[in-house]
Amino acid sequence: MSNVLKAGALALAMGLCALATTAAVSTPAAAQAPAGPTVKIDNFVFGPAAITVAVGTTVTWINQDDIPHTVVADDKSFKSKVLDTDERFSFTFTKPGEFGYFCSLHPHMVGKVIVKAG
Repeated sequence: MSNVLKAGALALAMGLCALATTAAVSTPAAAQAPAGPTVKIDNFVFGPAAITVAVGTTVTWINQDDIPHTVVADDKSFKSKVLDTDERFSFTFTKPGEFGYFCSLHPHMVGKVIVKAG
């Protein structure tokens, strides 16, 4: 095999290896992305304060505040642990209705998820 062919084969192998490494690194990050909408917790506010989703949607709350918060349904159908900065809580809504929620540490913080059938 000539040196030119060897160099080309080596370059191709290195390129395929780099592509495989990139794909392996990118796939887990994409798999960790929330499947549905997110609600940000920041400056003692849930944002957006109200969202509308379809049955089967997973909503993720992300604490972007400097202090801990929780996410607790008024009807206790879901409840997060205490979320520190950058921690997340997700819940999948399986039935239609309006689900009010609040932060148990700061009860003035409130929000609502409106779940519509199909």
